[in-house]
Amino acid sequence: MTEEANAPNGEETRPDPNALRDADDNLNPLWIERLRTHVNAGDAHDIIEMMAPLHASDTGDVLEALDADERVRLVRMLGDRFDFSALTEVDDAVRSDIMEELPNEHIARGVSALDSDDAVYILEDIDVPAREEILARMPAFERLSLKRSLDFPEDSAGRRMQTDFIAIPPFWTVGQTIDYLREEKDLPDEFFQIYVVDPSYNLLGTIPLDKFLRAKRQLRIEHIMNKNVIVVEAGEDQEHAARVFERYDLVEVAVVDDNKRLVGVLTIDDMVDVIHEEASEDIKLLAGVGDEEISDNVWGAVRSRSTWLVVNLITATLASAVIGLFDATIEQMVALAVLLPMVASMGGNAGTQTMTITVRAIAMRELDPHRIGRLIVREMSVGLVNGVIFAVLIGLITAVRFTSLSLGVVIGLAMIINMVAAGTAGILIPLALNRLKIDPAIASSVFVTTITDVIGFFAFLGLAGLWFGLS
Repeated sequence: MTEEANAPNGEETRPDPNALRDADDNLNPLWIERLRTHVNAGDAHDIIEMMAPLHASDTGDVLEALDADERVRLVRMLGDRFDFSALTEVDDAVRSDIMEELPNEHIARGVSALDSDDAVYILEDIDVPAREEILARMPAFERLSLKRSLDFPEDSAGRRMQTDFIAIPPFWTVGQTIDYLREEKDLPDEFFQIYVVDPSYNLLGTIPLDKFLRAKRQLRIEHIMNKNVIVVEAGEDQEHAARVFERYDLVEVAVVDDNKRLVGVLTIDDMVDVIHEEASEDIKLLAGVGDEEISDNVWGAVRSRSTWLVVNLITATLASAVIGLFDATIEQMVALAVLLPMVASMGGNAGTQTMTITVRAIAMRELDPHRIGRLIVREMSVGLVNGVIFAVLIGLITAVRFTSLSLGVVIGLAMIINMVAAGTAGILIPLALNRLKIDPAIASSVFVTTITDVIGFFAFLGLAGLWFGLS
């Protein structure tokens, strides 16, 4: 029986202080506190003993749980035992803080032990002078390989690719290839397929490992290779590469340069990270928080959020100006001021729903000219139907609350108008921004909210003025 099963009813069991994670898969606070004690005391032996069994991902979580100065002391006390791949598992701000405090010689040794894709991921955010000094301390072949990857655009497939792969000529036999794989020392730690190339490294075909292992030794590689090869160009955006993986259910794909020569491979573990990053980026942009991380300090978060809050302040001023046009109307019927937030909030929420669907469809490249027309009609229809439904509900509540059937009719009509406008704006604004080559995730929410507020206020107060003859 487990410790939890033996515990008396209603009593919480304390987590095992020797276990990194508790029953809910969260970091064990007792384990972290014990590590923090060793770090502050400088007990290098105990720290090494605690950290040695951890996976790089767990090490990353531990680094994020420590304070900034404790992280650096931990890495320094681990010395060459520190797995630099853990730095690919932490927030950008945490990684930058650690790298700034480490000597370039230490970084060069740590990065040299990594796969090329992980090494590039760590080096790309370092200032160019420091990066050049780090690269200069690395072996020549590794230095040239990393420089070539770093020359590709940021967020491109070339930055994400791994430059270690297995390439063989087409005239080899299966037996020759097996002997080569057994004897060659400098091979990737993990690989999923073998690449067939000509002397200029033009890609001729691929052989998945399952097919290769089933083939007889005397068969020539060119007779069993797959000639219909899916490739990704090194300069293409990493998001496009991720969509290729998704579309064709790939585990690994070749990366070629402008001359169609094989320069690297992308693997599924990197693409999972890309999909996660791109999804996180879109969510943050929709909320107007830029590239903010939870590890950022107060001023970093303020800088990240303030820009779009200023834009929102400007657009909110426009909405308040609309209310100002009807100040005399509101003075004669105070109930209008009470009901205004209902019209605005319903329209804003409806617009955000449509906008979210549209932005996702744009990001996933799901909208072609035929689908766009159908989606616009659908969202306007959804807005109309929802508008009628909630117009009846809010109209009845308003009529009973204020004992005025006329006021219920007015707010119902305003609700219909605003819900249709919300559905229309929620799809047309992201499409328009995308057509203008502006990321629709960045600015859509501000403009959609402004439109629903302005139209909602104008429709409700305007109809009230006309209906009741207020001026």
